[in-house]
Amino acid sequence: MTQEIKTDRSLTDLGEFGLIDLIARKVRPSSVVHIGIGDDAAAFHWQPHCLALATTDMLVEGVHFDLSFCDPFRLGRKALAVNLSDIAAMGGRPRSFLLSLAIPNEFSVDFINDFSSGLLEIAEEFGVTLIGGDTCVSRSGLVIGITLYGEQEEQKVTQRGTARPGESIFVTGYLGDSALGLKLLQRGLRQGEVIDRHLDPTPRVHEGLALAEAGLTCSMIDISDGLLSDLGHITGKSAMGARLHLDKIPLSREYSAHFGSESQERYLLALGGGEDYELLFTAPAYRKCEIEMLFRKLGTPVSEIGEITSVPGIRLFSAEGETLQGIAPGYDHFLSRKGNRS
Repeated sequence: MTQEIKTDRSLTDLGEFGLIDLIARKVRPSSVVHIGIGDDAAAFHWQPHCLALATTDMLVEGVHFDLSFCDPFRLGRKALAVNLSDIAAMGGRPRSFLLSLAIPNEFSVDFINDFSSGLLEIAEEFGVTLIGGDTCVSRSGLVIGITLYGEQEEQKVTQRGTARPGESIFVTGYLGDSALGLKLLQRGLRQGEVIDRHLDPTPRVHEGLALAEAGLTCSMIDISDGLLSDLGHITGKSAMGARLHLDKIPLSREYSAHFGSESQERYLLALGGGEDYELLFTAPAYRKCEIEMLFRKLGTPVSEIGEITSVPGIRLFSAEGETLQGIAPGYDHFLSRKGNRS
């Protein structure tokens, strides 16, 4: 993106339609968009024989993000990334999105400029076009609402509730970094890989699409609420259970260095911290080599961490084969965790 010119203008000086025009002028045209920003509704083309996919998320100041350590540029990137991750989890191709903002009067034009630059930068990275939205004033903090549209052929769309016994459980990337990054931010730190993972997550769009196109997945979800919680969505929807091997859960170098080799303590955030936006999916065990070859081409780590069972519930096993009950899915501190998340 080009360097933004800083101004002293307030939103009151700019006005609602000036704000819309400020963002609209930065949006690049797209061949799939027939009518974009500036009319009563947008119009865009779907590919023939494709299902339309739609997802929406809200980010609320004080609940999902803290502006004391979340800069507007990366907030813009993350706001769209969490939606892109949902389309990735369906094996879909993201296409266009709507943006709604409720903004306090005291926010500066520079803040919105930086926010929209981050938002549109990640949109360009993944070939997505902003096609409209809404703005209004907020009396109690910034509220961001995004609705993202995507598409995929019907037979290639991947859902949560289609896991079967004996399938292997895989996960992309590393787990726990985002939750650790949030803890470090709350302690006053501002730099580090895990902090970057929290403030600017990478949605696994290319990976989800590649898996769907190759027909390798049986079920899939993105990890937004934590490994145990999101695996619980797969097993619950599929009426199945799962075995997880604790020593196979992928942990980054910085995460491992922070916790050392303590047994259960080092896995708590990886199991329940959330907001990693990695893909969690199941596939037949015999397709493991194909999956590993695919991810080598993509340059993304992938790990086999367990298997689907016909026995309800999620059981955790240590490297020695011991069943670990203390950090099983009933661990309410993580499964019902609320509060500021970024």
